[in-house]
Amino acid sequence: MTNPVLRHSLEKGVFSITLSRPQQYNTITPHLRDALNGALEEAQQNPEARVVLLQAEGPAFCAGYDLQIAVENQAEEATQRHWDSVSDYHVISSYVRVFQKLWYLSKPTIASVQGWCLAGGCDLALWADVIVAGRSASFGYPPARVWGVPTNPMWMHRLGYQATKRYLLTGDEISATRAFELGLIQELVDDSVLGETSLALARRMACLPLNQLEMLKMFCNHQADQSGLQTTKLLGILFDGIARHTREGQDFVTRAANVGFRQAVRERDAPFGDYGTTKRG
Repeated sequence: MTNPVLRHSLEKGVFSITLSRPQQYNTITPHLRDALNGALEEAQQNPEARVVLLQAEGPAFCAGYDLQIAVENQAEEATQRHWDSVSDYHVISSYVRVFQKLWYLSKPTIASVQGWCLAGGCDLALWADVIVAGRSASFGYPPARVWGVPTNPMWMHRLGYQATKRYLLTGDEISATRAFELGLIQELVDDSVLGETSLALARRMACLPLNQLEMLKMFCNHQADQSGLQTTKLLGILFDGIARHTREGQDFVTRAANVGFRQAVRERDAPFGDYGTTKRG
């Protein structure tokens, strides 16, 4: 099956979903959200699908939300009315509900990551049960510096509290090697074999009976669910909205409107020497 922003297929029990906006670094749009939702629902309902593999075309897995759309929407909002926090919550929740299906599907999910996996892209990937990454991968939440708070509580569950604080309180980039050392990802391989390694792992899982996979996933997820996953997610969504509407957040939107969001991001990251201040092929 084909969609302008993603492809999906089923073979030997593995339901593969491929983000296909490579020239836009697979940034997240409402269209991508809805297409991903449909693909995940299809994977859940198809009895032949045992494992879901999420991957992406191009140099990046997902560089976050489409900032051009986000900046334009907030700039337009400012001319029409005061910020409606409840409306904002519903909008962001519409994305988070789709992303977290990677965690709440009854079937195991694997994210196969190369290049940038940043901000909203990190929020997406961290919901997967297992993350396999190529050596080019880089993770992080640069909007922690201004204009955002993660909506995914899995940061704490994967990194622990201290490492999460270390990287969120700076917004620093996390290399693939460091992500593997910290436990953010489960397997690290050369980019040249990333696709085949991820697919081989998915097929290995798919050798188990579906009911066995579902029971094992529920068993593993239960502890995290009981530790306040939903409450932390709620705080993340609410704080993300607040962060985008602080004085500093609104200044960022104004600057982006004046010089373009790419330049605004470069200026934000220049003191740190990462993300938007570096080039990625």
